[in-house]
This record gives sequence, C-alpha cells and structure tokens, in this order.
Amino acid sequence: MKIENECKKIISELYNLAKMKAGSILVVGCSTSEVVGNQIGKTSNIDVANKIFGVFYEFCQNHNIFLAAQCCEHLNRCLVVERNSLTNYEEVNIVPQMKAGGAFATTAYQNFKDPIVVESIKADAGIDIGDTLIGMHLKSVAVPVRLSIKKLGKANVVCARVRPKYVGGPRAVYNEKIM
Repeated sequence: MKIENECKKIISELYNLAKMKAGSILVVGCSTSEVVGNQIGKTSNIDVANKIFGVFYEFCQNHNIFLAAQCCEHLNRCLVVERNSLTNYEEVNIVPQMKAGGAFATTAYQNFKDPIVVESIKADAGIDIGDTLIGMHLKSVAVPVRLSIKKLGKANVVCARVRPKYVGGPRAVYNEKIM
C-alpha cells in the first residue's frame, strides 16, 4: 500500500505544479528494479509495475490525461500509448517484454485498451522513476518540478513540466500565465 500511496502523491503534486490540463501527455519511465533496490534492468518486478501503473493509469483516465509508458533502452526508449491518445505518430512493431521493454512498459501494453508503440513523443510533463532518462520525450523547454517525495521505494524520482520557448529580444513581453 505504501507504493500506491506514494504514487498517488507524486502524480497529484505533479499534476498541480505542472498545471496539467485535459489532453496533456504524461510520460513515465519506471525501473522497477531500482524501486526494489537493485540496479536498473536487473530484476524487473511485474508486481511493482502493476501497482505503479494502476495508480498512474487511473489518475490519468480520471483527469483526461494521456499516459505514455517509456520502454527501456533495449527498445530504444520507445513508448507504449493508447492508440486514440495521439495523432500523427507512426506506430512501430514491437511488443514490450520483461527483458526487452521492462516491467512497467509491459504492464502498460497488457493493460491499455488498444496499445501501440511509438518511437517518440513530445510530452507536457514527465515522471522519471529510477533514472530512466525521460527527457528525450518532453517538449523543448523542460523545467524541473520539485516534489515532496524524492524516492519511490529505493528509486530516485525526478519530475518535469514544460513551458513554451521564450522568443524575441529585449523588447519582448511574456505571458506570465504559461511560464
């Protein structure tokens, strides 16, 4: 129950601090090996993945947010998404497995209603559990989000949101509401 409660706090805080809205894309990279205190990729744990995925997926569905589950490096950090969550993304042909994709991505593939895998996205916010390197899937200007929870189990937790790029010169005026 502790993992689920911490996941609820993580996603709730990120949702509020990142000012996420319906239609936002959230990328989650999760090393269940790191959560249980081992080296990334060494001891994938489907039970831990099910707990974490369950909380995040339910939250995203309740808030009309699209969840993207990042695969491990062996699948070039592709992403498992719901087919209806993205437009203009090319599907790739791969089915994540425990040792090629990881427990979290495998769980997403098994639990999404109509899962597909894509090579990349441009997400609005992200949760990195266990140093999985999600930054490549965020929009151009990622901003760290500091949460009250820094670890999930034994894994580091780092979150980010994005903001629009600042363009212009010394005369530019920016919209404070989207900073």
